[in-house]
Amino acid sequence: MASRPAAAGRLAPRLYLVTAPVADAADAAAELVAALDRADVAAVLLRLAAADERTLINRAKTLATTVQNRGAALLLDGHADLVGRSGADGAHLTGVAALQDAVSRLKPQRIAGVGGLKTRHDAMLAGEAGADYVMFGEPDAGGRRPAGDAILERVAWWAELFEIPCVAYAERIDEVGELCSAGADFIAVGPALFADLRECAAAIATSAARAGTGLPA
Repeated sequence: MASRPAAAGRLAPRLYLVTAPVADAADAAAELVAALDRADVAAVLLRLAAADERTLINRAKTLATTVQNRGAALLLDGHADLVGRSGADGAHLTGVAALQDAVSRLKPQRIAGVGGLKTRHDAMLAGEAGADYVMFGEPDAGGRRPAGDAILERVAWWAELFEIPCVAYAERIDEVGELCSAGADFIAVGPALFADLRECAAAIATSAARAGTGLPA
């Protein structure tokens, strides 16, 4: 999940999958294999259901192998202290403070991404703290998201001014193309869309083709 190339050579966005909280690694592995076979996926964000530390590590180890063998990175949702022991590629932190606390333990060997950024100022602080990507539009703990127009505005603002990649969260297929056009480098989707990844990938390809021909997206 490297910095984006210059605008003229910008690559089409890639998918970033966000799991439901995982309690059974075997069931989750089967679901992820099916999902990863449907489309090109850059990364999987693994959300772990509560358990003791050894159980969490074992779940993450199982799924790290599954995901990495298919060419994607596995990130843990929080749990920065477990990344090295689980074989994960990095962690996704919620909020600037969590990122600042974890970044020195993760980088440069591992990915440190961040979401839960409520303001432009928070996003800029995250970039200054060394985030490898920022995420906009994801649901909070209560399932609430910013308005669609606000998400598009934030993605477009970031893409125009900053080189650090931007992950934009889509809850519906019809959001995918708009988020791509706004400048997202990655499109995050939750488990509700795992069965529809081919359609998500098609929406990304359509948006990229329109951008390449100068047609309105």
